[in-house]
Amino acid sequence: MSEPTRLSRATLAQRAPGIAAPVYQLERRTPGIVHFGPGAFHRAHQAAYADAVLDSDPRWSISEVALNSTGTADALQPQDGLYVLALLSETPEYRIIGSIAELLTARGQGELILQRLAAPTTQLVTSTVTEKGYCLSPDGGLDMNHPGIAAELAGGAPTTFIGWLVAGLARRKAEAGGPLTVLSCDNLAHNGARLGRAVREYAEATDADLAAWIADNVSFPSSMVDSITPATTDAVRDQVAAATGLQDAWPIQRERFTQWVIEDDFRGARPPFETAGVQFVRDVAPFEEAKLRLLNGPHSTLAYLGLLLGHETVADAMRDPDLSAFVARMMHEDIAPTLRTLEGMELADYADSVLDRFRNPAIRHLLSQIAWDGSQKLPFRILGTVLDRRRAGLPTGRLAVPLAAWFRFLALPRGDGDKLVDPLGDQLAPLAAAGDVDALLAVEAVFPRELAADAEFVAALKQAHAAMSNRNATASMLKTAL
Repeated sequence: MSEPTRLSRATLAQRAPGIAAPVYQLERRTPGIVHFGPGAFHRAHQAAYADAVLDSDPRWSISEVALNSTGTADALQPQDGLYVLALLSETPEYRIIGSIAELLTARGQGELILQRLAAPTTQLVTSTVTEKGYCLSPDGGLDMNHPGIAAELAGGAPTTFIGWLVAGLARRKAEAGGPLTVLSCDNLAHNGARLGRAVREYAEATDADLAAWIADNVSFPSSMVDSITPATTDAVRDQVAAATGLQDAWPIQRERFTQWVIEDDFRGARPPFETAGVQFVRDVAPFEEAKLRLLNGPHSTLAYLGLLLGHETVADAMRDPDLSAFVARMMHEDIAPTLRTLEGMELADYADSVLDRFRNPAIRHLLSQIAWDGSQKLPFRILGTVLDRRRAGLPTGRLAVPLAAWFRFLALPRGDGDKLVDPLGDQLAPLAAAGDVDALLAVEAVFPRELAADAEFVAALKQAHAAMSNRNATASMLKTAL
């Protein structure tokens, strides 16, 4: 059997019937967006939104910039930037995305990157470089001692995202490229404010006039992004080839659900992304909080309880009627009342949509992976809700259950290939193995003193912990908790 034809502009017409593809003219793509970090999530999310509006507004194709790896460029340049997006459900859907106009890498194409950042046609810069890429200090500002930042400030060529961005803004100022919006799409609270502060502090350390120009001409709105995007595997490549009739070196898969909420603060032109489902709002913070508490908190709950009950994936855990009912009740009755109103969305509807996503059998999301780094995640995902409820004098019995399950998870016996993944694991695991709830609560890097001293919360946590001595006991406890 012969290999499928490689996806490209020249072979696009050879795709299988029913496979959606761009109807706009690919050869006329002129980037209006420069994006740093062309990874899987970006191509599953922001690039798909851009693709959806290009037929009606051709200004918003993307110039991708990779600062380190050349992997994405190597895979997609022979395909003219085209790739397949697989939308996962019981009946998968395949769509060819054409919004990537060019792929640039910092290795050897630095001048092209600066030209693109300065071009008047560029109206928006976006980023998915992870929190690490912002080079932030513990207080939230720019880490001037970061090796890359320090080298740049000493006169070296840009190597960091912040360094490239400021260099591009300097070129834009010099060439009168006009106002610009820089939009962080990383999963980081208050991402726009943090990015803006880092850029301004860098500019102030190098060029006061540039810093003043940035303050007058560049905005840094915050955004919240959401869509489960499993990694691409060879099985996915084979599945895509079979469905489309075309070989794609790096297809992307994600769930059907996708969300992008953007603070409406643009200095240049604003893309018409609302036609593709983007929400432009005054304040992104309530959406960030809702995601942390109503999605990430229940995700962790399913992980720790599900593993104690012998489940493997989120979908498996949701097929457990007692566990899924417990999580739903916790979301609606304990978590949602602590949240602020969302612009254009009911909290109850958002919670129900999250539960529907958890049930998706096409997403194989391992509970063991969600369970990683609990000491870093739980303070934001669950403990904030507990604090709000205790300060309001409200009970926290159900919210104590996932925390008790985490303690039991920390104490599980592990072999050589099953290492506990948590930066505080060496400190927490012995305490959990000893069943010492008081000592675990005394770890201030995780638990606020206010909660550790709250007699009612501590009693609920100890009661839930005692009720999880084994799998059967945990199952029985869930029935009681309902």
